[in-house]
Amino acid sequence: MNHVLVIGAGPAGLSAAVAARDAGARVTILDSGDGLGGQYWRHLPPQRPSGRESRLHHGWSTFEHLCDRLRDDAADGQAVEVVTEAQVWAIERTAPVRVHVLIGPADAGKREARTLTADALVLATGAHDRTLPFPGWHLPGVFTAGAAQALAKGERIAVGRRAVVAGAGPFLLPVAQSLTAAGAHVIGVYEAARPAALAKGWLPRPWQLLSASHKGPELAGYVTHHLARRIPYRLGRAVVEARGNDHVEEVVTARLDADWAPIAGTERTIAADAVCVSHGFTPRLELPIAAGCAIGPDRFVEVDAEQRTSVPNVWAAGEITGIGGVDAALVEGRVAGSSAAGREADPADLRRRRGTTDFARRIEAAHGIRPGWTSWLREDTVVCRCEEVPYGRLRDTAAATDQTSVRSVKLTTRAGLGICQARMCGRTLEDLTGAGGARAEDTTDRRPLAAPIRLGDLAGLATILGKDTHV
Repeated sequence: MNHVLVIGAGPAGLSAAVAARDAGARVTILDSGDGLGGQYWRHLPPQRPSGRESRLHHGWSTFEHLCDRLRDDAADGQAVEVVTEAQVWAIERTAPVRVHVLIGPADAGKREARTLTADALVLATGAHDRTLPFPGWHLPGVFTAGAAQALAKGERIAVGRRAVVAGAGPFLLPVAQSLTAAGAHVIGVYEAARPAALAKGWLPRPWQLLSASHKGPELAGYVTHHLARRIPYRLGRAVVEARGNDHVEEVVTARLDADWAPIAGTERTIAADAVCVSHGFTPRLELPIAAGCAIGPDRFVEVDAEQRTSVPNVWAAGEITGIGGVDAALVEGRVAGSSAAGREADPADLRRRRGTTDFARRIEAAHGIRPGWTSWLREDTVVCRCEEVPYGRLRDTAAATDQTSVRSVKLTTRAGLGICQARMCGRTLEDLTGAGGARAEDTTDRRPLAAPIRLGDLAGLATILGKDTHV
């Protein structure tokens, strides 16, 4: 019996695990969270259940079905292991593949160390928000939209009383809905894309959107929710500054031109104590890079029609292969899980997979980041929040030293060397300095360890794994 190891328990990972089990494989699924579902199906913990989860999540019945399948197989002794709070920190490129993981809460000492081997590895690590910097974004009260939604979904906590949601992309709508469900007053949703860009992305071939049967009702639900609560939805407008002493007290919004440069004279100041921002998503590439997977020029994992990566016995699914939404993640997960277990993927799923790529292209055409956003910045605008590196120093240092590599920029300015290891500022750092991108091995996604771990844990691992271990 083949052993398939799935990393990530969001829509792609769960569907991959079920498909692999259906194909007869022994399955282990790991996730760094304390429960299944990922960001999309984040919910209250079992000890504080809610009777309203189905009304708070799209596709909740799909999530329940996938979880039931895994639980039933595990209860029947059918070789399914689910491990949560599992932080994968290294992958060895061996046959069979070896995965090193620490198990337990991230802030706990003496976490359990395990090394897992598998015949096939499915990576479904998802993506996180990309947030473009603006003056004042370092103030308390500025959140990524994903973090705000995670608190609203997983803890029923609103990040503020008067919240502004801003950025670009369809994700802004469910974030605003989650905030109001948690008790916040959402002052407005500010979408940077102008009507012409939205029309370019969403209007061509509308029948392809209609074929995704739940998209229309889902959008209608958001519109109805926003209208009922009188939440303004402004196109071609962005938060270009946050102001306050010790926390956010007000924000400045401005109309944008087609390149996302602010139009002078259109600024408006709005009182707010929370700003939730997302300008798209960045795939979590630490583990694919650690496994040796080829990364395309679009900075997503390259896969074939059955989700195989460039590395033998390694598959990838979900938003690390392209931002296509939950439908794409579910289909790609099924295809990857079946293929990893040695069974040909369902032809119907292969057809659906081709169809879901259209949604990803539409998102980029309608909401993709435009170059004029850099005009939001001032000399003292913090770009790297961990190391407090301002835009002026970053730009001047890069220009004076003719930097051509991310490593040089980081060592010279310390941008990207903080606790997040450039996860938040990395793409912005590359865009602003012109560094990176020319060589796949020279990007802010490449790290010696795939996850932050304590020095004490690292020292303990050396003892557990043997004196010859090099990390």
